[in-house]
Amino acid sequence: MNVPSDLEIAQRVTPKPIDEIARFMGIDPQKIEKYGNYKAKLPLSLLEEKHRGKLVLVTAMNPTPMGEGKTTVSIGLSMALNRRKKKSVVALREPSLGPVFGVKGGATGGGFAQVIPMEDINLHFTGDFHAVASAHNLLSAMIDNHAHHRLEPQLDLRTILWPRTVDMNDRALRGVVVGLGGRSNGFPREDSFVIVPASEVMAILGLSLSYSDLKRRLGNVLVGFTPFKEPVFAKDIKAEGAMAVLLRDALKPNLVQTLEHTPALIHTGPFANIAHGTNSIVSTLMALAYSEVAVVEAGFGADLGAEKFLDLVAPTGGFKPSVAVIVATVRALKYHGGVSKRDVKLPNPDAVVKGFPNLQKHIENMQKYGLPVVVAVNRFANDTEDELRVLEELLDREKVRYAAVEVWAKGSEGGLGLADAVLEALQEKTDYRPIYDWDMPIKDKIERIAREIYGADGVLYYPKAERDIKRYEKLGYGSLPICMAKTQYSLSDDPKKLGRPKGFKITVREVRLLSGAGFLVPITGDIMTMPGLPKEPAAVRMDLDEKGRIYGLF
Repeated sequence: MNVPSDLEIAQRVTPKPIDEIARFMGIDPQKIEKYGNYKAKLPLSLLEEKHRGKLVLVTAMNPTPMGEGKTTVSIGLSMALNRRKKKSVVALREPSLGPVFGVKGGATGGGFAQVIPMEDINLHFTGDFHAVASAHNLLSAMIDNHAHHRLEPQLDLRTILWPRTVDMNDRALRGVVVGLGGRSNGFPREDSFVIVPASEVMAILGLSLSYSDLKRRLGNVLVGFTPFKEPVFAKDIKAEGAMAVLLRDALKPNLVQTLEHTPALIHTGPFANIAHGTNSIVSTLMALAYSEVAVVEAGFGADLGAEKFLDLVAPTGGFKPSVAVIVATVRALKYHGGVSKRDVKLPNPDAVVKGFPNLQKHIENMQKYGLPVVVAVNRFANDTEDELRVLEELLDREKVRYAAVEVWAKGSEGGLGLADAVLEALQEKTDYRPIYDWDMPIKDKIERIAREIYGADGVLYYPKAERDIKRYEKLGYGSLPICMAKTQYSLSDDPKKLGRPKGFKITVREVRLLSGAGFLVPITGDIMTMPGLPKEPAAVRMDLDEKGRIYGLF
């Protein structure tokens, strides 16, 4: 059977004018800022609406190289809720060009559960990523200019913390030297690049509640130290105003639609393994203001995106999730049960049993936050009835709600069971609570996450990490929340330890301060903030015909 690609499916659907999508949400079309016929920006003034819906957080077990379809399930769930006459809006992150042209693929869902126009969203969209990169690199340029002209406060070039950024997987830029070519080109020094989703500016954009909050956070970015070890911030070199100018329109959430015309807010794109990993706070608040049930996705597994959403993002935004949906697949369970990627499509009910402890741990973790849990079993064509029956028996023993999902193949119809389970769970009393208090010492917060969420026996610190923690506590940043940088493939910091590993410790190499974003980032294992391209990147399969039609985009 010739299965159409995601792009082919998306191109067969005629989107509704964005005015109609806004009107469905309850927004006056005159108040939106249109980018053509099918995209729009929503001004922040719309947040004055008082109504607040309920928030459903979609997360997953630890992902595998095959992908578990979390974005697809989020979109399908929101469409299914609308089909059940429960007004819903889905809020998602924006895709990064790095994964789009690399290995992961896009971030617009798949099959008959997609957001459109998918080509625009996966490429340049409304320019938010370019605005983030421009604001970030403006600060980089102003830092070097400040040092070149020896302006006050003086910068010790050996202590500059601020990297440069580009939205592409480019391993050659992980470590660079700038300022070569003589005195007129500045001071030679080592520098580095991070991918745009790892930029602190992206994190700031995603966590800011207003323009004044945006400027405050930008000004608070720590860029380095003086020769006397005094901190130097972006506001000290007067960069925050111009950076905010570049980000003015980028702070406004983007409105698009699904294949079934459910409103979708797609805004900001921090990765969950190296940043906080969810859409912007303002887009979540907008979704809550104009729906009965807002569906929000957190990146990667629940040990990353969901933990950060529940411990960092929700307290910052002042909202409380009502239900956690955990996406699971039979093939992921088999992979965590020891089956190779090559053989994961072969029937193996025993491997489902062996891999189940990974999903079991994520269920336990979400329950620790006081949230009702629903497991979404995202079905694939190779799943056998024996494997699915084994999984159902395991979930029954956990006494957790679950539902089979087939939104990729059937759209909202394939998500009705999940919608019903979620609506039932929404009737339960929620006792949401973060697992740590921000005022705890830095090491105690890291330890709490490692033990409670990862199942580690403790934490080991490199000498640099020890020095970092002492410095930041001395500077008064000890009460910031934690944003762990860790592999997404394992509960541990070793991507090869699948399933539910035991008897391990988390290793923290260093701790970075994102004083503008307002959190601390412990760097664990071999995690990097600039990915590389695979041997055969997705870019080699993309093309454009003489009529401007795109091919090969998933």
